[in-house]
Amino acid sequence: MQFSFAPLQWSWLGVIAIAIWASLLCRALSRQQALWLGLSFGFGWFSVGAWWLSVTVHDYGGLPWFVAALCVVLTGSVLSLFAGLWGWLSHLLARSNPWSWFFAFPAMAILSEWLRGHLFSGLPWTALGNLTLDSPWSAWASVLGVYGTGLFPALAAFSLAALFHRPFLLPGLTGLFLLLLSSVFPPAISDLSNTATYRAALIQASIPQDQKWDAAFLQETMLRYTRLSNQATEADIIIWPESAVPFFLELAPDWSNWLDNNVRQWNKPLFFGGMKLGEAISSGDAQQQAENGLFLFEPVQNSTIIQKSFAGKHHLVPFGEYVPSWIPWLHTLVPAIASFQPSNDDGGVIWQGQHFGALICYESIFPEEARHRVLHGAQVLAIVTNDAWYNKTPAAWQHLQASRMRAIETGRFVLRAANSGVSAIIDPAGDIQVTAPWWTQRVIQGDYHLSDHITPYVRRGDMPSLAAALFMLMIGRWIRRRDTSSYAG
Repeated sequence: MQFSFAPLQWSWLGVIAIAIWASLLCRALSRQQALWLGLSFGFGWFSVGAWWLSVTVHDYGGLPWFVAALCVVLTGSVLSLFAGLWGWLSHLLARSNPWSWFFAFPAMAILSEWLRGHLFSGLPWTALGNLTLDSPWSAWASVLGVYGTGLFPALAAFSLAALFHRPFLLPGLTGLFLLLLSSVFPPAISDLSNTATYRAALIQASIPQDQKWDAAFLQETMLRYTRLSNQATEADIIIWPESAVPFFLELAPDWSNWLDNNVRQWNKPLFFGGMKLGEAISSGDAQQQAENGLFLFEPVQNSTIIQKSFAGKHHLVPFGEYVPSWIPWLHTLVPAIASFQPSNDDGGVIWQGQHFGALICYESIFPEEARHRVLHGAQVLAIVTNDAWYNKTPAAWQHLQASRMRAIETGRFVLRAANSGVSAIIDPAGDIQVTAPWWTQRVIQGDYHLSDHITPYVRRGDMPSLAAALFMLMIGRWIRRRDTSSYAG
């Protein structure tokens, strides 16, 4: 499964892997065997696929390699439970009935992926639906969302496996026909080419993670961002990535004034990732009141005044930005874990009537976060991230895949500014309009359009996909019970 996602993106290989697993499941002699097949498949998917996590926690978390490897094993073990549930329930509902498998296996793909995105705070990394990117089925994300589009690779895998198992041949051919039909008649993607065009400059400063928070490197960091921003003469807006300003502006008035002066000089709005102190800093516990988010510094009244606004991060990284309430003692063992607070704002900032929905790094993998921004008026999505945490592993490219899916689901342009890459401007079809090599200092400039269109997914969320999956399970169960009754009669 690792090679089926970015950067190689051999989606067909993922379908083959799932097909082999499905073939074994259909031949499993018991529910227990199906469960172990699911756990084994899931462990390979999520532990091998998340090997980059060991690099992150070792290089930047200060953990020894043994503990770093253990983190990968634990992550793979927890996430394998969802594949185990997928296999176990499919076998429980279908047993050996081919048509029951036809309904149960794809339905459980949707349900298990949705559960993976929500339980234990959720981790829909390398979501199954991402395999549809760059295929005719990707457009269905505007209706079904990323969890619902997991139906297509699951159905393709089942159909492929069925072709090599004679009793399953007819369901397999039916699945292939439905896949062909859905590829010929995909949902329409909004065409925004006739709307007003705006130009954005994304600043990719390529600051190494081990230097990003180094006070000795602070001046070089700020000068690098301003030097690159000076090149954005034709852009309407400038966007810096997550934590581009690596300090609290409230505690650094000189740097804050310096930033104001640069915005006046550019005479254009600056969006940048940074940290904000809350109102209760008088308590003496400023860190507990910190928020991570997106600032907007906008020059007004002939650039004499800098108007400032902020949109905070809603979905924080567990064990990275906060300690879950059910293990408060973890701070004693790992004091380096930050204590940020989730924001309760609408996640948007407005410039001259343009409503930008802000997604900060990790939360861009969650479709409900992007949906929330659009429901609150976002006409374009601004994703700021610091993927230097991943060093030069495939994780940065897999993170980009999630951003592409958010564009399709919401029908919005995505302006993705990443510290080390991959920065990109993505259109509502999920296609990358302009980008730059990662780990290079670049100014990425390109056009974007605003949209007020509400896609079916934004309007209804995951409920239609979940309802369809449950209905498919009911049909599969009914077919098997009828088949059993007929045999008994």
